[in-house]
Amino acid sequence: MKAIELLELNNITKTFNDGTAALKGVDLHVMEGEFVVLLGPSGSGKTTLIRSISGLVRPNDGIIKFKGKTIFDENYSHLKKNLGVVFQDFNLVENLSSLNNVLSGLLFSSNIFLSMFYLFNKNQKLHALEALNKVGLLNKAYSRVSTLSGGQKQRVGIARAIVKRPTLLLADEPVASLDPVISATIMKLLRDLAKELGITVVCSLHQVDLALEFSDRIIGLADGKIVIDAQTKNIDQLKIQKMYRGQTDGLTFGLV
Repeated sequence: MKAIELLELNNITKTFNDGTAALKGVDLHVMEGEFVVLLGPSGSGKTTLIRSISGLVRPNDGIIKFKGKTIFDENYSHLKKNLGVVFQDFNLVENLSSLNNVLSGLLFSSNIFLSMFYLFNKNQKLHALEALNKVGLLNKAYSRVSTLSGGQKQRVGIARAIVKRPTLLLADEPVASLDPVISATIMKLLRDLAKELGITVVCSLHQVDLALEFSDRIIGLADGKIVIDAQTKNIDQLKIQKMYRGQTDGLTFGLV
């Protein structure tokens, strides 16, 4: 079966007001069903790339296409209604229940006035409970997020991201604040849910071991450019080591 392209980035550049050139002509193609991990040293452009795709950062130049359709400011809803996002710092409302935090993932598709007061309908609540069940936190549905552990909070964040059954899920350093054992558990959960629900994932990480264990493909960034693009099973770990040491001369582009 021929792979279908879901996401296409052409010549994406981003320079911030302080003169920092975060992205320098990034080209990236992501196929349906892939679990893609972005690796690179601090300041390499991973987070800026994730935020550019999600619309939180506006590139200076370049084209983003989703399902073959070019994304502009006026039609970003085409992507957003199919997009889930998992944040490094969880981005949850601490004094609300897990259930209400998950329901906030439906705000884009709900009546704005009603959603301001968390007046969601029965079906929406059932979808949110189902999402919590999928991440193993149904028993914490009515617990305040402030009472949860870091790993549990990120599970709530994942439930919020999948509640509307997105086509694409972006995860920006989703395990950066978690210990190694919990980090592996969260990454396994993300991978398993992606396969079960047919979600394509683009995830930035700084843990090379997790990238090697859970990804289908690894994109290496250095100084705002893609310097490695390889199927994980074929990855040259020496090239990753060179990338982190800043030795990017000789690193090859394209799939290997």
